[in-house]
Amino acid sequence: MKHLTTAGLLLLATPAALAAQGDGGGGALFDVNLGLSLWTVVVFLLLLFVLGKFAWGPILSAAEARERTIQGALDEARRQHEEARQLLEEHRAQLADARRQSQEIVAEGKAAGERVRKDIEEKARSEGQQIVERARQEIEREKDAAIDAIRKESVDIAMAAAAKLIHERLDSQKDRELVTQYVDRLVERRDSVPGAEA
Repeated sequence: MKHLTTAGLLLLATPAALAAQGDGGGGALFDVNLGLSLWTVVVFLLLLFVLGKFAWGPILSAAEARERTIQGALDEARRQHEEARQLLEEHRAQLADARRQSQEIVAEGKAAGERVRKDIEEKARSEGQQIVERARQEIEREKDAAIDAIRKESVDIAMAAAAKLIHERLDSQKDRELVTQYVDRLVERRDSVPGAEA
């Protein structure tokens, strides 16, 4: 509105300035016609009033609407930028969480594998000890059986040898008891000597 007022004052001042110059060699172009100047001012003021009444309102409201639209677009862009930034932060946090979980899973897998390995080793060690113990017991039984067999065979051999030496046979049952007592005494003597059982 200030610009229009300034332009109107310039239009009014121009004919007055030209009239003040007088007839200093100017042509018809610069002749001041007071009636024409008056009508020019009236038309300008009328045009200014009509434009102010009907044109400036819609132009200003259109400019304000455009400003609101641009401001709304800027606000929406800021909001979307903020949402994108928040989504990026959430994705980064989720990625870090996924990495942490995968590391935990790997660590748990390693720990479980180590536990399984230790369980297998312990089971193998236990089974090995059981096998060794059963073998010892079996060897002990076999040894006892062999000792009994050797004892019986020794009694038989000793009786046969004694019978040949004496050339007479005593009662077979009596001979057997005598030799068994002798062998038992030998075994007792052997057991009483340290290191003789090996």
